[in-house]
Amino acid sequence: MKLILFDIDGTLLWTDGAGRRAIHRALLLEAGTAGPIETYRFDGKTDPQIVRELLGLAGHPEATDEQRIEAVCRRYVELLSAELGKPTQATRLMVGVAELLAALEPHEREERAVVGLLTGNLEPGAALKLRSAGLDLARFRVGAYGSDSHRRADLPALAAQRAALLTGRTFTGADVVILGDTPEDVTCGRALGARALAVATGFYDVATLRAAGAARVFSDFANTGAVLDAIFAP
Repeated sequence: MKLILFDIDGTLLWTDGAGRRAIHRALLLEAGTAGPIETYRFDGKTDPQIVRELLGLAGHPEATDEQRIEAVCRRYVELLSAELGKPTQATRLMVGVAELLAALEPHEREERAVVGLLTGNLEPGAALKLRSAGLDLARFRVGAYGSDSHRRADLPALAAQRAALLTGRTFTGADVVILGDTPEDVTCGRALGARALAVATGFYDVATLRAAGAARVFSDFANTGAVLDAIFAP
């Protein structure tokens, strides 16, 4: 049985900047500054990490204060809901995602796979983004989120623990497959021995993702059969 863990932003879907706009406003409202947000890269990071780093770059005195970071994150979720609910919002699924998720369903029924999430999003933020793209959080049987840890490297082991509790099986090594669009997605599961498959639908190209150590890199998920073969490779 494979534990298949999908990143969200840039991998499953695209929110056209809704998350960035929401976190920008949340920082201004809760901390009085968003730091150098215009040039700061969000991709590959957890939401609490983004807040912490932007406040640190701004020289904010509470950059490492957990209560301040949590306050910003709570406000962010409220503002994200509003952003995603706007009539002009244009969330979209990435090419091939709907087909890939559908193709995984028989493998799940036959107990060959557990499909989950591994994302830097806070869990409620993840649910909002998925809903905006026409997906349900419940489609994914397990998950590990930025709300679990601000360190992305902590998340694969946590997802594996949750999958073990759900199924009674142990997931280690190549039985854990992480699919993402950033070098951080590729490297975060190394301590667990996970296999990483990358897709160049975010801000990183095929060469960069290959150099990060991905077992396979796809330009997108259009070729469902090829992606399935890579997921279930021994």
